Amino acid sequence: MAHDPLSDADAILSEEYYGRVRPGADAGDKAAKRITEKPTHYKVICISMYNRDIEELEAKVAELKRRGWTKANKSQLIRLALDQIDLDKLGTPRQ
Repeated sequence: MAHDPLSDADAILSEEYYGRVRPGADAGDKAAKRITEKPTHYKVICISMYNRDIEELEAKVAELKRRGWTKANKSQLIRLALDQIDLDKLGTPRQ
């Protein structure tokens, strides 16, 4: 593939996703309405997961919500798992 379509992700997100309307801007002037600042405390990423893993993740989020964690989501659950993993307790990988 000559062109990687994901190489432009930051530019696309900052223009299309993060763009915000500036309060009081003239309704006909799109350039004046956009604020190009984007959040710096997180990034949107894309990861691949097997269907079974996605189903398990979604089931765990649904169970958390059933137990009263109404704002539980997949990102939050992944962050919790990352926080709890101890790399020193993992065995040697089989390759």
